[in-house]
Amino acid sequence: MENTNTATAIFAGGCFWCTEAFFTDLKGVEKVVSGYIGGTVKNPSYREVCNGTTGHAEAIKITYNPKEVAYDDLLEIFFATHDPTTLNRQGADVGTQYRSEIFYTNDEQKKAAENFIQLLESQNIFGKPIVTKVSEASTFYPAEDYHQDYYAQNSNQPYCQAVISPKLEKLKKNYKSKLKE
Repeated sequence: MENTNTATAIFAGGCFWCTEAFFTDLKGVEKVVSGYIGGTVKNPSYREVCNGTTGHAEAIKITYNPKEVAYDDLLEIFFATHDPTTLNRQGADVGTQYRSEIFYTNDEQKKAAENFIQLLESQNIFGKPIVTKVSEASTFYPAEDYHQDYYAQNSNQPYCQAVISPKLEKLKKNYKSKLKE
């Protein structure tokens, strides 16, 4: 349950193992949960979502303190840590479950996300059109326990070393002032 000092942001930007790792160490972020959203099946399993038949995206639900980190800062990190120009794909991960999508929880988040995308587009930041969808949040289903804090518990795994670690190092270098000490 959300208290008055926190807010929720929900982002889908490819594999939730990666996106979770990027937001966990941000100042003002209290909790990051990997899960599934945007589909038609109740309580989907990882296997079902990976098959691409449920309509869900792998996503993260961020509980944060807006007095410590602004929603626009979360949007900035979101767009800096995945490719929002590839439809239903992030690197080698292909399928609708790996789509780029922002799930807003209120009208302010919707406007902020749309404005942020317009700003990126107007400055041609990515050199290609942004395909990130902005959708109203539906039911978020937490992923199985073994997916939670995946990078922290499996950082030596080959996928983590090859895909997540280099992106995380870049994030730490470029956004040091926004990270917890």
